Amino acid sequence: MTSPITNLARKRGRPPGSNNRGNDGKNQSLSRALLLLERLAETPDGMNLTDLSHQLGIPAATAHRLLSTFEEHDFVEQDPQLGVWYIGLKAFTVGNAFVQRRDFVAGARPHMQALMERCGETVNLGVIDDGEVVFISQVESREVMRMIVRLGSRSPVHASGVGKALLAHLDDDRLAAILERRGLGRYTERTIDNPAQLREELATVRGRGYALDDEEHAVGLRCVAAPIFDENGQALAAISLSGPKARMVDDRLGELGVAIRQTADEITQALGGRRPNGA
Repeated sequence: MTSPITNLARKRGRPPGSNNRGNDGKNQSLSRALLLLERLAETPDGMNLTDLSHQLGIPAATAHRLLSTFEEHDFVEQDPQLGVWYIGLKAFTVGNAFVQRRDFVAGARPHMQALMERCGETVNLGVIDDGEVVFISQVESREVMRMIVRLGSRSPVHASGVGKALLAHLDDDRLAAILERRGLGRYTERTIDNPAQLREELATVRGRGYALDDEEHAVGLRCVAAPIFDENGQALAAISLSGPKARMVDDRLGELGVAIRQTADEITQALGGRRPNGA
């Protein structure tokens, strides 16, 4: 017998009689439409219809119909001379609602600016989404040679400072699920691609309070990162200092690690969060 609580949850979550089975056909158009938006968001220079259709495995006529609908609502725009499609302003507006909802982004900004002024390197703010790091805010270094990431871009969790700073504070089940799904791809000779070695590294991260990406995602780039915690002591996001190895030399890493942890703790405190016991 179904309980009143179950009925209430169903009514609040979805229409009566709906379920997750048998809806694949009904949701196919929506899935294709979202794939189009995601691909355009990943391609700042835009894409033509042929490439979109080929890369996503969508018939050209279907892709054009979806793009035309998005264009009517300003989610995409097209250069009529080049025939290239770009992400539109409305897509940015909708996506930016996440930043507005999670007010830790605005709260972290002045601390990130101060950290950049103090250390001279680019400061990034990232979260884990679907087993990957997503960068959601940045304060650029003023140096000519500097590390810059596009907001909304993704990075592997095991080969980035932000990723390791957050992985270090996940429970074993969630960590195992991410590693199983995403794997441990090798990007440079220094990438950690062994699960046991990664777990040892994460234990080190918890002990010293910050993570290090030592040319593990890109040769010549280094990064130190530390987590930001919410009121329950859960890792909410992480900030990082990133720059060329030529400036982030061995003798400087400890100093930068202390600075990043201090700033992460300041943001945690400003947001009413707390470090978990033992962290």
